[in-house]
Amino acid sequence: MEQGKLFSQDKLKEIREQFYYVDKDANGCSRLFFDNAGGSFRLKKAEERFREIDMIPDCSERNHKMAKYLQEIEEQGKDDVRTIFNIKGGSIVTALTASQAIFQLTGSVAENIPGTNIVTSVLEHPSAFDAVGYYAEKTGKEVRVAKSNPLTGGVDAEEIAGLIDQDTVLLNVMYASNISGAIFNIPEIIKTARKIKPDLYIIVDAVQHTPHGAMDFFGLDVDAVTFAPYKFFGVRGIGVAYISERMAKLPHHKLAGKKEGEWELGSPAPAQYAMITEIINYVCSLSEDKAETSRREAFANGMEQIALHERALLYHLLEGTEKNRGLRGRKGINVFMDHGSLTTRDLIIGIGFDNIDYADAVKEYEKRGVIVYERVASSLYSRRMLESFNLKGAIRVSPLHCNSIDELDQFLEVTEEISKL
Repeated sequence: MEQGKLFSQDKLKEIREQFYYVDKDANGCSRLFFDNAGGSFRLKKAEERFREIDMIPDCSERNHKMAKYLQEIEEQGKDDVRTIFNIKGGSIVTALTASQAIFQLTGSVAENIPGTNIVTSVLEHPSAFDAVGYYAEKTGKEVRVAKSNPLTGGVDAEEIAGLIDQDTVLLNVMYASNISGAIFNIPEIIKTARKIKPDLYIIVDAVQHTPHGAMDFFGLDVDAVTFAPYKFFGVRGIGVAYISERMAKLPHHKLAGKKEGEWELGSPAPAQYAMITEIINYVCSLSEDKAETSRREAFANGMEQIALHERALLYHLLEGTEKNRGLRGRKGINVFMDHGSLTTRDLIIGIGFDNIDYADAVKEYEKRGVIVYERVASSLYSRRMLESFNLKGAIRVSPLHCNSIDELDQFLEVTEEISKL
């Protein structure tokens, strides 16, 4: 389905009712929030379940009834992290943020595995890119950076493979770009990398892609995958990673009495795991395949419904209708990294105006009740990526699956108005 498939009106209404502040801000003012790449709409049940469990004073590291209840919640949450990625075994790592987690994981590999270089890509989030740089300098290793493809907005598997050799310690790569929305061919990247060096350590930053489509790491032998629940309809205050059994055994910060593969430091947070489970419950509820036999199958199908709806929204943003032209057909507006197939893109668009700079355009959008975000070359979060695309900036537009065609039409009308200032 190259152009996607929208949820029915009834289904979309049901979905929207399950999130906070979809069409109004916290002060009750009407607005379009199209900055979900910087976070995401909050799922009501995830927030409510978090508060419910967080109010319980008991420590889960005890042996009484309530403690065992909290232990069950933790184990279910850990299993649900594995459900997201279709992975078995290994360990679950948590930190205050996904950025902290990826620094920790990168350090464990760089400091303990022999070799001379680390491979990453120019499009990585600073938390991954700078983690590589920090530990490469600390351990005397070379950093090899794969170039972007300005036409697709991503990084090609061959570009990454060309940098890997027998002395490569680690490949640190993201699943999708948080500027262009391009989805990397991660299965091909992993398979190609392992052909060159079978025992290579591989960390995948899935923070950006997790809310937009199903991922399947089964049989790919990935060593770590990270995600941030606050960008996946959940709450702030936790970053999560799955790590393989061999990665779990690497030296890391650990209480001496804990098991070898244990990475948790201090008391667990059952409420955070309960929140993750509610997110998975929600996605499973969207599944249209009533014959599925497992939670993973229901989750994967639910994510496919999300991906199809978002692809239809993306197509509408780009093409519009005869009555309301899309971004591709409007004068004075530039759509960046706009390649053909929508099946390899998340619902993120980078645009620019001929008549107004990026920061001023974002202010004009806000005046008209639309929240978007400027990515400019002066920002530490954007410069490296933008320069790889030969861009000075971009206005990032990132709706979510609970948005509607009517809202996109409102956005297109506001965009037309700004283009004529």
